[in-house]
Amino acid sequence: MLRDKREYPMEAIFNSIAHTFGEIFRKRYAEVDNSKTTFIPVAKTILRENMIEGDKLYVNNINGSTNEFIVLGYGRSAKVNLSRRSCSCRKYDLVKLPCAYAMAALCWKHGD
Repeated sequence: MLRDKREYPMEAIFNSIAHTFGEIFRKRYAEVDNSKTTFIPVAKTILRENMIEGDKLYVNNINGSTNEFIVLGYGRSAKVNLSRRSCSCRKYDLVKLPCAYAMAALCWKHGD
């Protein structure tokens, strides 16, 4: 990106960088603004994969609570709390997108 501009003064290089990033952000904003969902394509892909994995898991309601579940599958179990948006696998806590265990619990609670 900067190879052609190495010969220019620093001010011109910084202006070029700012202009290039501005163009990139404008293109991305236009792409996101025209989409029908609130998720970026990467997040949609992650959610879709987690939903497919979550379909293969077994969900057990812990104590009749509507927000706490034990989800079993893949040789592991995970405790999901939907009201806290947390899972014992920690992916839901760290990435802030429902992991496969949380997706299974959400599907059990709300249906498809």
